[in-house]
Amino acid sequence: MMQLSIFLENAKGRLADALNLLAELDVNIRALSLADTKDYGVLRIMVENPEEVADKLRERNCVVKLTPVWVLKVPDSPGGLAGVLNELVDEGVIVEYMYAFVEKANEQAQVVLRVRDSAVMQAAVDKLKLQ
Repeated sequence: MMQLSIFLENAKGRLADALNLLAELDVNIRALSLADTKDYGVLRIMVENPEEVADKLRERNCVVKLTPVWVLKVPDSPGGLAGVLNELVDEGVIVEYMYAFVEKANEQAQVVLRVRDSAVMQAAVDKLKLQ
C-alpha cells in the first residue's frame, strides 16, 4: 500500500491546517502517525486513493511524498504484535518505523510497517502466510 507523508512546518496551527484541508478535500483518514523534529513534522496517513489525494494536496502547495508500506493484520491480544514482529525478525526483516490501529469490527489490529528491504518482507509474508 502507499502512505502519504505530509511535511509540516513545526509551528502553531500547521497540523490543524493540514487536517482542515484534508476534511475540505473530503479525505477520510484511516490511520495516522505524527513525528516531529525541532523545525518540522511529518504527518503520515493512510487514505483511500493516496495518489489522487497527493495530487490534490500538491495543487494546494503541500509538500507530500508517497511511500510504499506494508499493512499487516495482527491478533488484537496481549503479545499479538510481539509475536508477529518476532517472526519477521527471524526472517531478516528490518523495520524502519511502524504505527498501528484497531478495527473492532474485525477484532484485529493492523500495523503499518515501513521496512528497509521490500523483497525480504515479501518473502517473509509469503513464508509466514501473513495478511
